[in-house]
Amino acid sequence: MSFTIEDTLLTCRDRFGLQLAAGRNGWSNSIQWVLLVEDTTVLRNFTGKELAVTTGFLFRDEARLMHLLTLLHEHHCSGLVVSIGEYISELPPQALRYCDENDLPLMTIPLMEELPDLVKDLDVQIILQSATDELIVNSLIRAIESPAAAELAAKELLPYFDVDGSFQILLITTGNLDSMDSVERRRIDYRLALYLENISHNSQFFYYNNAFILVMNAVPEDKLSMILDGFRDRLRRLMPDYRIYVGLGSRVTDLKNLSTAYLRARAAIRYAMDNGLDYAFFDEMGLYRMLYTMPDADLLSEMSEVPLAPLISYDKAHDANYLETLECYLACDGSYQAMARAMYTHRNTIMYRMNNIRQLLGCRLETTDERLPYQIACMIRHMKRPQGNPLNPSPDTAANTAAGGTV
Repeated sequence: MSFTIEDTLLTCRDRFGLQLAAGRNGWSNSIQWVLLVEDTTVLRNFTGKELAVTTGFLFRDEARLMHLLTLLHEHHCSGLVVSIGEYISELPPQALRYCDENDLPLMTIPLMEELPDLVKDLDVQIILQSATDELIVNSLIRAIESPAAAELAAKELLPYFDVDGSFQILLITTGNLDSMDSVERRRIDYRLALYLENISHNSQFFYYNNAFILVMNAVPEDKLSMILDGFRDRLRRLMPDYRIYVGLGSRVTDLKNLSTAYLRARAAIRYAMDNGLDYAFFDEMGLYRMLYTMPDADLLSEMSEVPLAPLISYDKAHDANYLETLECYLACDGSYQAMARAMYTHRNTIMYRMNNIRQLLGCRLETTDERLPYQIACMIRHMKRPQGNPLNPSPDTAANTAAGGTV
């Protein structure tokens, strides 16, 4: 939800004559603070999501104004409001182009004496919106943690969401968010929120259970694809120093199913982390959908270790690679020729090993039904156990929860 550039324009256009001059694509940038900027040294303390306001006194020179815009962009600010008339008569074309190219909203106000009232008015609205955001986040967390609590949460969220409509959850993590200090994590929080464009009024973005979570409500498939494509592009360009993993859960209907959406998003992001993928979509995970949502870790271990135990024991005793050979056999759909190419081994050697493997397993491995238990067992072996995963819920989820930024 949060308070955005669009909200700023809607509430301040008539009273203060606020106008958008450039950076239109940043209309959904959320605003955490409104700060008067008359000297670039103050930007050292900016952490992201600040809306800068200036009289333009020290930025009358085009080069200085461009330097200010560059710093604002580098510090992930929400936008800039410039007083036009007293010190800056018009905005240079270069500044307009820069803001358009970088989706940095550049707004103008005609009367410099109105700036203090503008800042005061926006601060009040941001504070009110922050209280609303806290209510929304707490209600969403209750719905995620307990389907039984979804009915009460729905009543609280009714003014802000279509509670009977569709919901989808996106999880984002670096894999070590819980070990970061709060300043670094807040910096990532702000940057991610800024990169999730065009989704401000039907979603909520916050930090929960060692990951950033985006709850989306009634977002059409085509719009979601555009949002994800833009987000992916910005991550590659603007956050190259961080390894980011993203997991998208299934679309569900009704707030009472939000817990299902979350569990599936968590399964997707665990799959992404286990396989070194930037993105994973739950609905595209095939059989892994069942394995990654299995709550019984002991059963998973049993399904993996019992069928493969004869091969594991043989490999350990004889320094062999029968387990690897079986995995290759399953991946190649039983083709000895394909196995020989994949393992750089003569076809006759492959046939000899497979005959021994069949005897050790007591199974011919010829039909789908015969192969399936071993296929599943091999898949489970490549999964990291939930207890070693940073997204595993702790015994006290509330202690692991901290509301972060909101989109």
